Amino acid sequence: MSRPIRPDAVLVQAVIAGALSFAHLHDLAEAAGQSGWKAWAYPVSVDLLLVAAWRRLRTARRDRSAWTWFVIALFASLGANIATAGLLDLAHVPAWLCILVAGWPALAFLGGTLLVHSPTTPAVPAQAVEEPAAPEVETHRTDEPAPDPAPTVAVPELAPAPSPPAPSVPTIPVALLDHARKIADAHRASTGSPMPADALSARLQLPAPMADAIAAELQLT
Repeated sequence: MSRPIRPDAVLVQAVIAGALSFAHLHDLAEAAGQSGWKAWAYPVSVDLLLVAAWRRLRTARRDRSAWTWFVIALFASLGANIATAGLLDLAHVPAWLCILVAGWPALAFLGGTLLVHSPTTPAVPAQAVEEPAAPEVETHRTDEPAPDPAPTVAVPELAPAPSPPAPSVPTIPVALLDHARKIADAHRASTGSPMPADALSARLQLPAPMADAIAAELQLT
């Protein structure tokens, strides 16, 4: 069953205001030299710009351009209502008003294009803002036993490597040293050069350690 239609006072007021404003805009445009269908197109242009600005304000309350075009369209509508109320002689419209009426279509088209095609930034609700995730803190249960420490293994200390024994220097008898010196002196006297150590060792037929010790003592090469 359909619901009965009830009269709405606000809707009735809107229809009356729209019709009167529409007629006043038509009369003003016709007085400014726009005759025929052109005079009827002006109120349609003003109302469309007003609706476009109002729709823009519903989605972007802080859009200054939407408020600007809304005020321009509202001023055009109210200006036509006031001008046709007897304050303006419609038989002798001033030149500046004719220029303004003639330039209105381009101005309305520019405003409507900017309102329709300008991007809008929707407001982000506070609940939609993601809060930074709190850092995870690793927690340990107090009732769990602590793990046993790892057993320590005693590492035996290594003894330092023994140093090699110092070579023992053989004891040279004094008589052997004097005999070797005489042989070395005789070789120097006869040849004019010191006696080589290997030659002295072969002459005395001594073991190598003893021969090296005598050669070092006599400073032989």
